[in-house]
Amino acid sequence: MTNVVVVGTQWGDEGKGKVVDMLTEYADLVVRYQGGNNAGHTLVVNGEQTICHLIPSGILHKGKRCLIGNGLVVDPEVLLGEMEELRSKGVEITPENLSLSEKAHIIMPYHRAIDLAREEAKGKKKLGTTGRGIGPCYEDKVARVGIRAIDMTEPDTLSEKIKVNLEEKNFYLTEFLNSEPLDYDSIYESYLRMGEILKPYIRDVSLEIEKAILKGKRILFEGAQGTHLDVDHGTYPYVTSSNPVAGTACSGAGIGPDKLNHINGIVKAYTTRVGAGPFPTELNDETGDYIQERGAEFGATTGRRRRCGWLDMVLIKDSIRLNGLNSISITKLDVLSGLKKIKICVEYELDGERVGSRPASLKRLSRCKPVYEELPGWDQDISSVRSWDELPDETKRYLLRIQELSGIPISIVSVGPMREQTIILSNPFTGGP
Repeated sequence: MTNVVVVGTQWGDEGKGKVVDMLTEYADLVVRYQGGNNAGHTLVVNGEQTICHLIPSGILHKGKRCLIGNGLVVDPEVLLGEMEELRSKGVEITPENLSLSEKAHIIMPYHRAIDLAREEAKGKKKLGTTGRGIGPCYEDKVARVGIRAIDMTEPDTLSEKIKVNLEEKNFYLTEFLNSEPLDYDSIYESYLRMGEILKPYIRDVSLEIEKAILKGKRILFEGAQGTHLDVDHGTYPYVTSSNPVAGTACSGAGIGPDKLNHINGIVKAYTTRVGAGPFPTELNDETGDYIQERGAEFGATTGRRRRCGWLDMVLIKDSIRLNGLNSISITKLDVLSGLKKIKICVEYELDGERVGSRPASLKRLSRCKPVYEELPGWDQDISSVRSWDELPDETKRYLLRIQELSGIPISIVSVGPMREQTIILSNPFTGGP
């Protein structure tokens, strides 16, 4: 029995969805453990693109159970829409293959309204939030006034919580944010209706996982975003509102840390970032444009253009420590084809001194200059390569240097968006190729 966690090592958008989709073949259950619909996992199967926002990426595989953990904040309208969209593509969605934790917190209309109004009020100091109510919902969770999935199945509980919350939220919206108030009746009726539809899917996910483990089932855990968007460990305040790190698989799914056997970190072959925030290796030149265009670097959820730069091993090494990584997977390696020279940031220079980890202070980080190693690039199209031996020597050298700097093995190399465009060096589930 092996349980595997897949986690992003950068600022999200590393290609976790593809790796999860591929590893689902070896798993019995796929569990999403944090975040909300402010991120999307893009999958390409048989040439068709599918974007999952809340439902685990493994849903495209028949016979696999997908679980949405208690660590998520869930917009029921988005979830139901995603279910219908998948069904329209021929994907079966039933309580037999999908569960929603009864303890997951629910995004309400006032969360979205507050999110948007706050961001608008910030003007030029915007954080770059997607405006989907993720942060305000997590705020209510911590303030112990949140509405959970189980509450949607109890009319009296749902009514009372909406009334109490709406009194405070409407005051905040109108008096402080100069926005419009929200109506109780429409919210209650809408969420009661959605609760009835979702009721067969709402279960004790923690208990379901425990039963699967006792039966010797293999479980794959996936998070959203990336380590450096973690609310505790990321480039605060330019972060998400939850903890994408691997340890959250325990609290966000309801299992003990002894149940996690292998943690795989996804490393994009270069670095990208969406929205505001520091980015030491960002390329505001033709090379950055080349990577952005070849990599089709646009946010899966927002459509925003991603900022692009060289691979930052300072970030990766921090992620290895924070997540306890056992191996890494390199994605989008094919995007770098055609570049004559490729650089890797191995350290930062800060006020004349070398530093090997990212400073917590954004002022100090803004003064950090990347220290690069330069390697030769390659011209060959590697998207059809299916083994290590077929890779150009320059590509191998680049990968081996990443592995050497990280101190842990590379398990998977992705050379394109489709399932088959993958080189498996060591399967995190089986240990073999």
